[in-house]
Amino acid sequence: MGQIQVSWLENLTFVGTDSTNHSVVLSSAGDGVGMKPSELLMVSLGSCTGYDVINIMTKKREQISGLKITVSGEQLADPPWTFTKIHTHYQVTGKGLTEKSVADAVHLSKEKYCSVANTLAGSVEMTFDWEVIEAE
Repeated sequence: MGQIQVSWLENLTFVGTDSTNHSVVLSSAGDGVGMKPSELLMVSLGSCTGYDVINIMTKKREQISGLKITVSGEQLADPPWTFTKIHTHYQVTGKGLTEKSVADAVHLSKEKYCSVANTLAGSVEMTFDWEVIEAE
């Protein structure tokens, strides 16, 4: 099992370091120094599923040349500001890609491979959609 470390820097600013010694700065919206922790959760979801989509499509020899993922979330208005809905949109660019190949990769990620999506699945309403863009 991986282990991370979070260290307080000053005010409401922290640095998180992962098990491979990579770091990210986190802070409150007011400090404006780092990423908000709740938004880092959405970044984790997007990058986790993105990793899977790229990996799946590459293994299937799909000619993918770009992937942009937009994750949006709705949170309760009062503490603890729990996420109630998270939507993930994939913009996939490549040559000869089909809706089915992209859909299959997204579904495999969210249902089988992505640890973040599967951890959130029981407590947050999650939706996913995608668009395929033909590369020039």
